[in-house]
Amino acid sequence: MKLSVNLNKIALIRNSRGNNNPSLIDYAKICIDLGVDGLTLHPRPDHRHATSEDAINISNICKDHNIEFNLEGNPFSLPEGDFIGFQELCMNAAPDQITFVPDDLNQITSDHGWQPGFLDDELKNFLGFLHDSKSRTSLFIDASPNSVQYAADIGFDRVEIYTGPFANYLANDETSNFDLCKTNITDSINLATQLNLGINAGHDLNLINLPHLIQCGKVDEVSIGHAIITDALKFGFEDTIIKYITTVRKN
Repeated sequence: MKLSVNLNKIALIRNSRGNNNPSLIDYAKICIDLGVDGLTLHPRPDHRHATSEDAINISNICKDHNIEFNLEGNPFSLPEGDFIGFQELCMNAAPDQITFVPDDLNQITSDHGWQPGFLDDELKNFLGFLHDSKSRTSLFIDASPNSVQYAADIGFDRVEIYTGPFANYLANDETSNFDLCKTNITDSINLATQLNLGINAGHDLNLINLPHLIQCGKVDEVSIGHAIITDALKFGFEDTIIKYITTVRKN
């Protein structure tokens, strides 16, 4: 399992003071020096944290250091103010991986996966637009075999399983719901493997629940941001990154 560190929260802290401290580039380089497999950004049209410029800069840094850059976002986000639009951002940043997420400005964070049947033709057209690029495509989905099949039918290279409920059920000791959620994740991983889809996972993953995710089956990559920053308040940033690298590579 590979670790991609989401730097959005660092950008959020930076933006709160209106300057460049903390520097996203500095923390990206720390992550790279410590041995992470990739970096992730999810710029939104209001630039509440990561910006279009951030995405292009971090992508260039990843290319310079031969690690992957994962760009997340709603493929249908149009240019607005300083946000150059998701399609234009894909062209300018040329990420290694593009993760399609069905979010909107009213969401504090991503809280559900792409629903089968939602803008099918538009999704196919966007994948067609990316056909000549070198970017791998991933669809952010709920833990459901139906959603895995949908991603395969549309033409995605990977799925990213939304692990928010999985994390919340474990944290709140909701055993029956957690067990059901683990089963759904396991079934989704098994089907994705059969369909030759890559498997990513993300949202609310942390040092406590990652070992439980590993039990569900082979996951290629996890993207983690919020928990890394909160743990960094306790352990320090560098020690936290090392803890996560050690945990994800146990499988």
